[in-house]
Amino acid sequence: MKKQTQAISNDMTQLAEDASALMAATADVAGEQVGEARKRLAAALERGKEIYDRVREKEVAGVDAADEVRHKHPYHAIGIGFGVGALIGLLVTHRCNCSRS
Repeated sequence: MKKQTQAISNDMTQLAEDASALMAATADVAGEQVGEARKRLAAALERGKEIYDRVREKEVAGVDAADEVRHKHPYHAIGIGFGVGALIGLLVTHRCNCSRS
């Protein structure tokens, strides 16, 4: 999960850098359409940064909450992990047995 989050973070950073580079490259280009496109790109870039920040904050809060619950109730966490593992094992075993018939 952390690798996927890091990959998304890297992609977002690269997108922001590319958009900033595009805006810098078109700074001296005159024209009403180019000016409007630059304004829309700047606004979209700002909204994207805000959304990314909010999602990142929610992710960190969720991880912190899960970690806190795990520390407060370690035996419950172990039991839930065991139960989920047993259920997955049962389903996999049942599926393997059904395919042999």
